Amino acid sequence: MRIAEIAPPWVSVPPPSYGGIELVVSLIADGLVDRGHDVTLFASGGSHTTGTLVSPLAATPKLADMGLSVTDDTIHTLSAYLRAGEFDVVHDHSGWGPAYGAMLNGSPPVVRTLHGPWSDDARRFHAALAGRVHLVAISESQAGLNPDLAYAGVVHNGLDVDAYTYLEAKDDYVLFLGRCSPEKGPEIAVEVAKRAGKHLKMVCKRAEPAEISYWERMVEPRLTGDEDIQFDVSHDEKVDLLAHAQGTLCTIQWAEPFGLVMIESMACGTPVIVPPMGAAPELVVDGETGFLRSGIDEMVACVARLGEISPAACRARVVDHFSAASMVSGYEKVFERVVGAREAVE
Repeated sequence: MRIAEIAPPWVSVPPPSYGGIELVVSLIADGLVDRGHDVTLFASGGSHTTGTLVSPLAATPKLADMGLSVTDDTIHTLSAYLRAGEFDVVHDHSGWGPAYGAMLNGSPPVVRTLHGPWSDDARRFHAALAGRVHLVAISESQAGLNPDLAYAGVVHNGLDVDAYTYLEAKDDYVLFLGRCSPEKGPEIAVEVAKRAGKHLKMVCKRAEPAEISYWERMVEPRLTGDEDIQFDVSHDEKVDLLAHAQGTLCTIQWAEPFGLVMIESMACGTPVIVPPMGAAPELVVDGETGFLRSGIDEMVACVARLGEISPAACRARVVDHFSAASMVSGYEKVFERVVGAREAVE
């Protein structure tokens, strides 16, 4: 198949540091190439792929402008859709691009992966696409939170497991890795570590104005000064932190559609402590690859039990259920169905 993969414009593919969506897009594009498909990746300048790279924007826009300026997003996605006739299927991961895809009326079919949560605006937007764009959810939880839509499938995100170091011997700390936002609850991770008497290492994305403000108001006042804090790390640095941690505190406060950090942690043999919200119960097996617990006191109690979890079981969970190969197979099946359905109509 001739496949177009459209990444968001804000981070290069694969991402140099922060960028969960971009990591997934990279694995999908290169994985499809490995299976013999003709893949064109539309991504910002500085991106890399084993397929054909097209960069409508020579450089990534300022991340702080994401959600504030539509110009770069529009130029990026419009440039891709103006070439839609060259492909058998378009796979769109961008913000507003599927609006152009809806106007193609299925020729070629457009597949839209739902990377974000179900806000009121997201519900309205995707309802307007109904019947014209094929929607793929990244978890059963995400699909279940908006059952009124028809889904072309549910495909869990995956990892190149070989890119994650597996360690059984752990250092004496717990890790928080995520955006500085109320949804991710970094201040809760600080409290859990303090009450558990455990050293905390934090990697917080703190780039956008809202993230900076949240850090200053909600996180910084709670710090003891003993935490190790970084605001940007490379992939290798991230993996090293995950692999050596006794556990990863995913202190989410929302129904997260997936949670890539959870499977990254388990791939390194590191258990996860997370509230049973959103997709977390689909990813983490309670008592086997981590603990599903709500509330600070319950999470604190689980910190003392991290040694009960087998690192090998954590790694096996990802190998068996969340590999890049499994993810690519899922999308390949979706593409075959939607392209086949279009050909049957024609």
